[in-house]
Amino acid sequence: MSADAVEIAVVGGGVMGLATAWELTRRGHRPVVFERFARGHREGASHGATRNFNNAYDEEHYLDLLVRARDGWDALGRVDGEPLLRLHGLVTHGDLDVSSVEHRLHERGIHAEILSPSEASSRWPGMRFADPVLFSRDAGVARASAALRELERRIVDAGGEVRWETPVARIDETDAGVELVLADERIHAEVAVVTVGAWTERMLPGIRLPRLDVTEETPAHFRPVDGSAWPSFNHYVDPDRYPATVYGMPTPGEGVKVGFHRVGDVVDPDARPHLTTHADALADYVREWLPGLDPASAVPISCTYTSTDDSAFVLDRRGRIVVGAGFSGHGFKFAPGVGATLTDLALDPTELAAEPFRLP
Repeated sequence: MSADAVEIAVVGGGVMGLATAWELTRRGHRPVVFERFARGHREGASHGATRNFNNAYDEEHYLDLLVRARDGWDALGRVDGEPLLRLHGLVTHGDLDVSSVEHRLHERGIHAEILSPSEASSRWPGMRFADPVLFSRDAGVARASAALRELERRIVDAGGEVRWETPVARIDETDAGVELVLADERIHAEVAVVTVGAWTERMLPGIRLPRLDVTEETPAHFRPVDGSAWPSFNHYVDPDRYPATVYGMPTPGEGVKVGFHRVGDVVDPDARPHLTTHADALADYVREWLPGLDPASAVPISCTYTSTDDSAFVLDRRGRIVVGAGFSGHGFKFAPGVGATLTDLALDPTELAAEPFRLP
């Protein structure tokens, strides 16, 4: 078995691994990313055209990370003639205290205003509202697939490397660093950043992790019935009526993406059934709350969530191994901030992420 050496290895080439590798190159390093699947694969949680750029948080650690992420998104600039964030706005309504979120966003200099249900309905006639609505024009969607391409381009242009279809079988920590065991070689690294999503527990059996549930989620794209504008949205619904909070966003060329948050079946990531769940409830929701969409037009999408019990991310370091995991279906928008945080941890063993993100 041959041997090779790199300074910093990133295991996992989804958005979190690529964002980390890009941040490492910005600080003068040349990381190597090892990804088991081919470029553009659909086995994890980073594929697809859009992700909700949702800023409706009132917890300080998420707002700190959101601000850091926004700096990163802005630094990535324009791709194919437009920014990677489409800031068409976000509406949040339903069973939550929108005034608390509005206050927190104002403290950060982020636009937020509360609209009456009638005001919101006038702006977005394709939606129905029954409660006060929080609107922020500083939100919208992240262009997910375009972001992955741009991150890889930046990494390679800066002297880093992304090795697709290169599975890592095992990660061994040694006195001298870390060894990655591949099919026909061993890679020595000073530090390894592990961002493998649904495979985290299998890749890191020696690290005490919180419980990570891997679920298969199946939101769907629905066809608009007219040319009305659409914001992104969060709707905290009646749990006796629908199974979970609803999120959504426009995806040009595909329709409006609508889904229940974290309701899928627990699955083995290596044997996903690709089974659509809660389709009838989702169509019922669209029929009741989104009159601007055709409820019979659903085109399901399959992705995975890897979730902690409290939905808090894991951003921490043990020895020479840095862990990024448990993004719980709401991580993509934070990716540049997560990458910067994991880079801090990789370069300085005394660094700590915010307390809610630390390992037990």
